[in-house]
Amino acid sequence: MLTQDIQRAERVWPEVASILFVPRTERDYKRLVAVLDKLIDTVGEDESHPLASLMDVIGALVEGYEDKHVPEIVEA
Repeated sequence: MLTQDIQRAERVWPEVASILFVPRTERDYKRLVAVLDKLIDTVGEDESHPLASLMDVIGALVEGYEDKHVPEIVEA
């Protein structure tokens, strides 16, 4: 079963690779933020939406980049 899932992923990967990737540069990060914004507009609060888990994954990728590269704002 897992082998079939991986084979299916390999077939569709070229179609999703432009929106599902680990951001390594600020340009990548900005691209993912734009994708995430569009997904938020599309999915909203509907956890049963077919793209809800994609929104979660991209959100986690954006958050990971921010944790490493975006300084926290410290309020006085």
